[in-house]
Amino acid sequence: MEGFLSAVEKGNNAVNGFVWGLPMLILLVGTGILMTCITKFFQISHFGHWVKNTIGNIFSDEKVTAHTDKEDTQISQFQSLCTALAATIGTGNIAGVAAAIASGGPGAIFWMWIVAFFGMMTNFSENVLGIYYRRRNERDEWSGGAMYYLRDGLGSKKGCKQIGAILAVLFSIFCVLASFGIGNMGQINSIAVNMKSAFGIPAVATGIVLMILAGLVVVGGLKRIASVTEKLVPFMAVVYIICALIICIINFRMIGPVFKSIIKGAFGLKAVGGGIVGSGVAMAVQWGMKRGVFSNEAGLGSSVMVHSSSNVREPVVQGMWGIFEVFADTIIVCTLTALALLSSGLVDLNTGEILSDQSSTALVAEAFSTVFGKFGSGFIALAILLFAFSTVLGWSQYGSKGFEYLFGRKTVKFYKIVFVAFVVVGATMDLSLAWDLSDTFNGLMAIPNLIGVIALSGTVFKITGNYVDRKLRKQDVKPMLSAIEELQKLHESEIAEN
Repeated sequence: MEGFLSAVEKGNNAVNGFVWGLPMLILLVGTGILMTCITKFFQISHFGHWVKNTIGNIFSDEKVTAHTDKEDTQISQFQSLCTALAATIGTGNIAGVAAAIASGGPGAIFWMWIVAFFGMMTNFSENVLGIYYRRRNERDEWSGGAMYYLRDGLGSKKGCKQIGAILAVLFSIFCVLASFGIGNMGQINSIAVNMKSAFGIPAVATGIVLMILAGLVVVGGLKRIASVTEKLVPFMAVVYIICALIICIINFRMIGPVFKSIIKGAFGLKAVGGGIVGSGVAMAVQWGMKRGVFSNEAGLGSSVMVHSSSNVREPVVQGMWGIFEVFADTIIVCTLTALALLSSGLVDLNTGEILSDQSSTALVAEAFSTVFGKFGSGFIALAILLFAFSTVLGWSQYGSKGFEYLFGRKTVKFYKIVFVAFVVVGATMDLSLAWDLSDTFNGLMAIPNLIGVIALSGTVFKITGNYVDRKLRKQDVKPMLSAIEELQKLHESEIAEN
């Protein structure tokens, strides 16, 4: 078995190096830059509008948080956000940030911000296209995601029908595989390692308990997942943010030097870990971008599958929730983790060298322990448990939708059983292999999705412009809400004419 895992790890590292090389990073960030320019820097130019219509509406508009009827297969806007955040706020926000700093120095955080800034509009575009091209399945559930805008959007362009269909299938395959990597084994492995380190609980025992808990929620479908995540996500995020803020406040004298170290490290104004400056910059860029994507998942086309199940009709409204999702995940949670770690004294701000024997999550736990004592390490272990387990719940829905597209809705129960069973596998496997598998499947999943977003950038431009004209400029123009509705109306008019 060890020989087999070793062979898998070697082969996976080769693929991982390919999918996360310079061309992939250029494609990823380039897509975000393109969509930012096309939408005229929507995340900045309409900052007040999207804040008001996302987090602001939670407290002022009952329709945003109101539950749908029991028979209704849709979920609320807030539930779709919480389910998406459940999938994105995971080990990447704790272990991923620590790994980025350890491998790329403090400068990696700057590049994580860059990925998030442009990733906001990538995620916005994915959700706009997801709502616009979504359709109902035989259970009257909304089905949306990259596979649908690849098949129906890209596929509708002249000469692109076959390539759109092929890319849709590839995306679905990679999505299912990624759900076992980033969405299952990588998360569960981090939980098991931390439970053993903090409380001495055997990995197998952790795996079995989590398998049972996951089964109780996952088998219940999207409505049950959403009902759990809308309670779990706000609680865990607020508590973690408060604890990280306390560390930053106590170490407030270090915040200035920390930001200075991040900026200098990002542009090679000093060496990282005592290494060559040029090499340090490359590592900062690579690890910052890679961990940024692992954290907020902008560009993967993942969260759009749950955003498409929202009861909203306006594509741009759900797109704005996508902007907030990336903002909350990376700009807020990941940044606070980085500031707490870098201000703790466990990292040499001049060289980026880690001044501790700990790594990954244990390093963040030690940083929290400098302020909270023994409670700090226990708190991080519990935070990883909640963050990572909620990610498993969110990704089970993504994998279900990918599997449904490939094999039909009736086969989804089989996928859910296998997914839940793999929880035990994730708890007992090698940590580095779990992370490498996650990175590889992330990269493979992103490629067809980004091709679709770029190819349909004109559609995003039109839908966004239409929304701005109607809602902000108060012009009397026909709304662009659903491509499927338009196709059905066109078909009906053709029948009537004939």
